[in-house]
Amino acid sequence: MQNIIGIDIGGSHITMAQVDPAKREIITGTYIREHVDSFGSKEDIFSAWVSAIEKGMQGLVREHLLIGIAMPGPFDYESGISLMQQGKFIDIYQVNIKEELAKRLEISEQQIHFVNDAAAFMEGEVFGGCVQGFRKVFGVTLGTGLGTTFYNGEFATDEDLWDSPFRESIFEDYLATRWFVKRYAELTDEQISGTKDLLDKPLEIQAQIFNEYADTFSEFIVQHVNHYKPEVLVIGGNIAKAYPHFEKRFIKNLKENNINLQVKISAIFEDAAILGAASYAKKLI
Repeated sequence: MQNIIGIDIGGSHITMAQVDPAKREIITGTYIREHVDSFGSKEDIFSAWVSAIEKGMQGLVREHLLIGIAMPGPFDYESGISLMQQGKFIDIYQVNIKEELAKRLEISEQQIHFVNDAAAFMEGEVFGGCVQGFRKVFGVTLGTGLGTTFYNGEFATDEDLWDSPFRESIFEDYLATRWFVKRYAELTDEQISGTKDLLDKPLEIQAQIFNEYADTFSEFIVQHVNHYKPEVLVIGGNIAKAYPHFEKRFIKNLKENNINLQVKISAIFEDAAILGAASYAKKLI
């Protein structure tokens, strides 16, 4: 069996696991998640990454190893070069991460493959998630940001629709977790951290906020989905866990706009990017 590790690199963590390509699942007991200071120095970031990956590689033959890495953008995914110029990971701007990791892990650069994190979510859902067998899939991740991706039957791509214009701003400002925090404060003068907290609040305020959210989300889908003509819409991210609370109004709005689309909610959530990074790397060999 090919030794494959799928890795998800976020702004505050590195998460990984070994993946069984035949069973299309994470191998039990190989899951690793460690904190990374993305505002730290280049050496701090690489030391944390390499330390975690070395743990994930234990027991595997290095020459036969394949590593897929889901990475946020902007990033040169083919060359493995970071293009993030502000905020997180600023100290590794224009650093060839593929070259650095290969050298430090003592493996070939050809064993390391990068994929956009939104596209990795989709690759994971197609490979081992809720949309196996579908040929055209539009995907949205709803959480701290708004991610969009499309699977064309061969590869998933990052569609980068987060900054589509909406009202006086952009859609991400109305579909990410921060909107729930802001809207709840406007209505109550109280604070919540996201949808999980909202579910503990009175039903009346829940209904109002989730209805407003459903209206915005459906407007976003109506604007964009016909361009892709997908068979199915897959939704991931933490806000997707609250989908039952805005599903009815969301579907009603779509139907009123003549969009009769299957909707699937991720069953693997955080594991999707790990499975997707691994399966993407496997496609390239």
